[in-house]
Amino acid sequence: MLTLSVPAPADLGTEVLGVLEGSTLELQVRLEAVVEGVLASGVVQARLVGECVRCLEPIEQDVSVEFQELYAYPDSDVEDDEASRLEGDLLDLESTVRDAVILSLPFQPLCRVDCPGLCVRCGVRLADEPEHRHEAEIDPRWSALARFVAEEGSTEVDAPDELSPDENSTDDRDEGAGSSGDRT
Repeated sequence: MLTLSVPAPADLGTEVLGVLEGSTLELQVRLEAVVEGVLASGVVQARLVGECVRCLEPIEQDVSVEFQELYAYPDSDVEDDEASRLEGDLLDLESTVRDAVILSLPFQPLCRVDCPGLCVRCGVRLADEPEHRHEAEIDPRWSALARFVAEEGSTEVDAPDELSPDENSTDDRDEGAGSSGDRT
């Protein structure tokens, strides 16, 4: 097992979480000769820096990711899209490490699992003020109706009583249609 400390390349992460360029990546790599080429497997450890997507608080956490990649010999029968190629006696681990680290990152990093985020109206961090509230705001589309409630002096609106069909009532459309005396 080969242990290396290398500087992190640029853009090793996403817009909200990643490894800072130039920070240290710790690699433990095992290289094995196989029929098709060289199999590189190992672990990369790095420090992630970013911000919570809900409350925008800074996040710092360590990540440890396993990787494995086949580096095919130049004259190997392995198709190009299946494996990376050796360049002489050299292999480039940067793209393999980049893929492993980026694919391990959370899609929406959080400072904590139950992060309540920010107030949508004023932007206050809800974790700092859990009792934070605003008065109910009337939707502007319904504001014209608010004056009717104010005129009545009540905040409750009574629903009309449901009309139940009378069993003895007749349908106005059918009146006289069924009597034989009305036909001429």
